Amino acid sequence: MSARGGILFFDSGIGGLSVVKEARILLPDHDYIYVADDAAFPYGAWEEDALRARLVRLFGDLLARYAPSLVVIACNTASTLAITDLRKAFPGQPFVGTVPAIKPAAERTCSGLVSVLATPGTVRRQYTRDLIRDYAGKCHVRLVGSENLARLAEQYMREGHVDETAIRAEIEPCFVEQDGRRTDIVVLACTHYPFLVNRMRKTAPWPVDWIDTSEAIARRALALAVELPPQGRASGRDFAHFTSGAPSQALRRFVRGFGFDAG
Repeated sequence: MSARGGILFFDSGIGGLSVVKEARILLPDHDYIYVADDAAFPYGAWEEDALRARLVRLFGDLLARYAPSLVVIACNTASTLAITDLRKAFPGQPFVGTVPAIKPAAERTCSGLVSVLATPGTVRRQYTRDLIRDYAGKCHVRLVGSENLARLAEQYMREGHVDETAIRAEIEPCFVEQDGRRTDIVVLACTHYPFLVNRMRKTAPWPVDWIDTSEAIARRALALAVELPPQGRASGRDFAHFTSGAPSQALRRFVRGFGFDAG
């Protein structure tokens, strides 16, 4: 089954569905293909060169199979690591990437203390540090690389419950007090994290503004989609592709809840 010519959303797991949710509001008249690279999840465990090579190879197969009109990489790690390589390898294919919302955070903070909650790979990447240099030079930005939040989000999405003590431990380093000021903005620099934001609010030591980039990514997709030839809904069905080829029944149920045929 396929939805050739539709918009392809890609993530290491199912966190990118947070972007799909926003995109469907802005782009309702398109077929959607959702690709979860669950065979390689989590990306934080990968060596960078190996993951970059995997992504270029995988997209060669995906583009040949689905021929999407637009690709949205709803994954900070994949975007900051490999989007330049993907654009070079597939120059005729429009891509929308995902990067940490450091610029809007720097514009909105009142205390000047901002934290970026991300995967370890996104925290390590020079791309992230360049964003801080270019857009947040007047702020104190703490980079917090969480080893477990993406996994906890996947667990929550599949099973409907999660250990709030574990969430509290993961987000605690984001909260900084300095010279009478407190962190007032936390950037959610992983598309998995918005699914846990209510638990984060509940367990946080004080209220902050949690910035989720899903809507901004969807708006960028809309801006590029209007430049493409009109597609319409050719198949009338949205399809989910799992690179493992054998997702669990819980995972199938979850993506079906988002309107995707998961086989």
